[in-house]
Parts: sequence; C-alpha cells; structure tokens
Amino acid sequence: MNLEQRINAFIELGKFLSQFSQDSIQKQDNVKHNDLFFDGFKHQIKLAQEHNGWFTNNNLKFAFQGWSNLLKNNNIKEWLNKYSFNNTDSKKVAIIMAGNIPLVGFHDFLSVLISGHDVLVKQSSNDKYLLPFLAKYLEYVEPNFKNKITFTEDKLKGFDAVIATGSDNTARYFEYYFKNKPSIIRKNRNSVAILTGNETKENLEALSDDIFRYYGLGCRNVSKLFVPEGYDFKNFFEAIYKWHPVINETKYANNYDYNKAVYLMSEFDMLENGFLMIKEDVSYASPIATVFYEYYNSKEQLRQKLKNDSNNIQCIVSSSFVDSEIAFGQTQRPELWDYADNVDTIAFLLKI
Repeated sequence: MNLEQRINAFIELGKFLSQFSQDSIQKQDNVKHNDLFFDGFKHQIKLAQEHNGWFTNNNLKFAFQGWSNLLKNNNIKEWLNKYSFNNTDSKKVAIIMAGNIPLVGFHDFLSVLISGHDVLVKQSSNDKYLLPFLAKYLEYVEPNFKNKITFTEDKLKGFDAVIATGSDNTARYFEYYFKNKPSIIRKNRNSVAILTGNETKENLEALSDDIFRYYGLGCRNVSKLFVPEGYDFKNFFEAIYKWHPVINETKYANNYDYNKAVYLMSEFDMLENGFLMIKEDVSYASPIATVFYEYYNSKEQLRQKLKNDSNNIQCIVSSSFVDSEIAFGQTQRPELWDYADNVDTIAFLLKI
C-alpha cells in the first residue's frame, strides 16, 4: 500500500464523517459503503452519548465536522508535503489515548497509519465506541489496512514505539515503563489567552468558543486569562453571554454549583455571571465552569513568563503578542500540522 492509497482512504473517511456533522444527520449517495456503515455509526454515536455525558450531540458533531474538513486531499497533501516517506520500514506503534473530548486520539491514529506503520490502540474507557467503528470503515475502503489496526484493553506488548497521553502522574509511569522504546509522552497542558483591553466584541465572542467548546475539557481550551492591571471584565462577560445555555447541561451545572460552593465556603474572591466563574489564581489548570486570571504590568515580563512556563502551555490565544499565537476562536479548530506539545509526530514516526 503506497502513500496515495493511504491518503485516499482517509479522504473517503472524511466524506463519511461529513454526514454526521450537520444539524441533522443526512445520508449521502456518494459515500462509499454507506449501506454497511451509516446506520451502524448512528448507533455508535448513541452509545458514546449514553456512556459519557460530556459527549453531547453538539460536541460530537463539532468533532466530526472538524475531521471531515481536515480529511480533504489539499489539506493532507499540504500537511505531508515536507516529509519523505520513501524509506519507511513498517513498525508497530502503540497509542495510549486520552478520552477527554471525542476522538481526541484520532490525530495520532491518522499519523501512524499515514506514515505506513501498524497501529496498536489502547483507548480511554471514556471514548471507546467511535474510533473502532471508523477503523473498520477504513478497512473496507482500503482492504490493505486489514491487520494493520489493532485495539486492545490488555497490557501492551509486541510494539516498537509508543505515543502516550495522560496526566502528569501517569506520564511518570509511562516514562519509566517505556524507557527502552522510542516514545512521545504527553503530560497535562492548558491554554491561555492574553487580553490587552483593546479587544473587539467579536474577539471576545470568539474567545468564548475557546473557553466553552467541549465544556473546557480539552488541553486546547482556554483555562486562564492574562489581563492588564485594572482590567474591566464588563465587556468580557457581555461577549461570552452567547454561551449561557451551557448552564442547562446537567453535568456542567453540577460542576458549576459545586465549584461555586467551594469558593464561597473558602471565601475566595471571584466574579461570576450565572454560568462562568473567574478567579484570580496563578495556576494554569482551572476547574470546569471556572477560568483563572492573572494580572500583568509588563508585556515583556509576561512574554518571558510564558516562555519559562512553555511546558505547561498548549496554546496561546492573542493578537500580535507572541509569534506562536492562535487567533481568537481557533483553539479547537487545529490544522493537521498543529502538533500537540509542538512535537512533530510525523517526523518522530519516520525515524523510528
């Protein structure tokens, strides 16, 4: 199976996913193997929602839409254009996936297979229904993928390299357990936004997507704001109001009520608007329904702080503040070449 065959298979998968990314699920005539897979994937979506209350219909559709947009010929070719796949010897690469947002491990899955390797997947119990079904679809589109994709719930064995995503605690275990294997080990990271007070209403409305999409559970979600001394949060609270229906979601509302009670009992100072709390805190990781903020006096000092803390930060949302910044509203719309932790997964896979 050559690179072109692998690319074409994922393009077909993108077409398949596009049917499930709209307001209503619509079966399309031009999608391969729909008779076998369309209704089955609807059932897997239902199972995923029943198993994980954070996997709402809107969040699943957003994830499917993101991948259906990315899995297009021009996007994939632009992503892979700088690499040479000519001398890749097929190895077995294990992936330990997180389960915080739908299909969060799909980029690693895609990268391993597109590089010509076999993949051994250990999924999170929080997200175990979607990817195996999509893998089966891939095997029907491109039969050469058969025997190259394995899912397991057992102890990993018989692999040549590993990509593992987890918490800071599990990362220490991964680093010890996989010390003799080529590896990418990912730890906790969070994303931040830099505000100056000059943001437009549109900027702040877009920022609210970075905060609330997937309930803030992703490492690319903004969990902390850096604001200048004396910053007035009035415009911020007005702009994020479009997300106020989130408080009607039971799991989110329970977290909001719990964290609010903790803050009040602890007599912490915080501001809230009925569906989001903001609290001054030096930490990067904030609880659900909460965003931390920290004041800054000097832009240069803040840039230095962000550089020093880069191992804790996934994305920086700002406007003309740092070179690696992401535009407001774009954190959960990454491109194929936006690698987690800035570690080039394809480059890693081509040299193992």
